[in-house]
Amino acid sequence: MLTGMMKNLIHCSGLLLCLGLVASCAQSTQSGSAPAGTAAKLDTDDQKTLYTLGILLGRNVKPFALTADEIAIVTAGLTDAVNGAKPQVELETYGPKVNELAEKRAAAGAEVAKKEGQAFADKVAGEQGATKTPSGIVIRTITPGTGASPAETDMVKVHYEGKLIDGTIFDSSVQRGEPAEFPLTGVVPCWREALQKMKKGEKAQVVCPSEVAYGERGSPPAIGPGATLSFEVELIDFRKP
Repeated sequence: MLTGMMKNLIHCSGLLLCLGLVASCAQSTQSGSAPAGTAAKLDTDDQKTLYTLGILLGRNVKPFALTADEIAIVTAGLTDAVNGAKPQVELETYGPKVNELAEKRAAAGAEVAKKEGQAFADKVAGEQGATKTPSGIVIRTITPGTGASPAETDMVKVHYEGKLIDGTIFDSSVQRGEPAEFPLTGVVPCWREALQKMKKGEKAQVVCPSEVAYGERGSPPAIGPGATLSFEVELIDFRKP
C-alpha cells in the first residue's frame, strides 16, 4: 500500500500532466491540433467556465515550458489515464520527479527572466530623473513630491500599477479605483526601500529586480520565477501606525 505522501505525489503528478496538456495544447501547431489562438465554442456557461478553467490551469504550468515533442508525451500519458490503460512507467518512481522537473524548468526560466529584467532596469536607469540604489532598485521620478519621507514603520497610502517588463498589468489600485493603505513592514523589500526615498505627493516608476521582489519562486500565476517588476507609484500620504 502506498503511503499518504506517495499518494499525494502521484495525485499531483497526474494533475500536473493534465495541466501541462491544457496549458500547451493551445500552442500546439502539430498536425491534427488547433493552432494557437483558435476560437473555442463558448456558447453556454459551462463551456465558458471550462475555458476559464483551462486558462487558470495553464498559467500555473507555464514554468514547464513544454516543447512540441513533450506535449505529445504529456498527451500520451493523459490519454492512457483517461482510458484506464496501464501506465507505461512506474508512478511510484516517476511521480515525485514531476516536481523535480518543474523546479528545474523554473530555475532555467528564472535565469532568462533575470537577464531580461537586468536589461530593462538598465534602460530605465539611463532615463532622466532616474537613480539606482545599491540593491539594484531603479527609481525614476515622474512628478516630484514635497516634505518628508515615510519611515519603515509607517503606514503608507498609495496609488499604484504593477507591470511585468512586457507591459502586462498584474495588479493595479488605479483600476480598482481606490488607493491602497498598508504598513511598509508588510511589503516586499523593493517597496519598503523605494517608498522611504519618496516624498509625499511624489509619483515615480520603481523597477524591482527579483532579488528584492518575489525571487526565484515568483508569485504564480501572474509573476514568474526571477521576474523583474515595474511599478508606477504615487505616494499620497503616510502616517504612524
